Amino acid sequence: MTTESNNSACSEEQRKMLAGEDYDGFDPYLAELRARTREQVAELERARANPKKYAVAIQNLLGSVGDDKAIIESPVYFDYGHNTHVGKGFYMNSMCVILDSARVDIGDDVMFGPAVQVYTPQHPLDPALRRTKILKALPVKIGDGVWVGGGAVILPGVTIGDGVTIGAGAVVTKDVPDNVVVVGNPAHIVKLL
Repeated sequence: MTTESNNSACSEEQRKMLAGEDYDGFDPYLAELRARTREQVAELERARANPKKYAVAIQNLLGSVGDDKAIIESPVYFDYGHNTHVGKGFYMNSMCVILDSARVDIGDDVMFGPAVQVYTPQHPLDPALRRTKILKALPVKIGDGVWVGGGAVILPGVTIGDGVTIGAGAVVTKDVPDNVVVVGNPAHIVKLL
């Protein structure tokens, strides 16, 4: 059972954001979408005690959900929610953050420990450019059967292969191949699985 949310209305800044182009992160339409996401997260909290309503609340928050078994513990933060797509059996522990200005694809049977952070937006390194408030977002892809340890951070543009274990507190700055354990800052392979 995969559900897709319908978000056909789109501003020019949102189009640029999703296309990986420079965009104005303070665009009023984008700010409105982020406010709507906060309302959807609040609805998720209200629905938590009712499994049927809870599954629907997750489906309304995210872009797509692989099944009705997804669990998202509170508190949680998403920039947009609808740019995040999760597979079957997804579990997210508390205090996680997904800044999904670009698409975030999460495979089947993925588990996040507490305080995992996934970032897609990036700011210019040049301070003068940073003052313009122009951003760029790069997608993140996480394969099937991945365990992301507590406090790990996944940076923009990273692809993580299937069967990966990411150690607690790791900062993932580059792509990770299938079936390895990565730890540290920056994350590096310490074991083949």
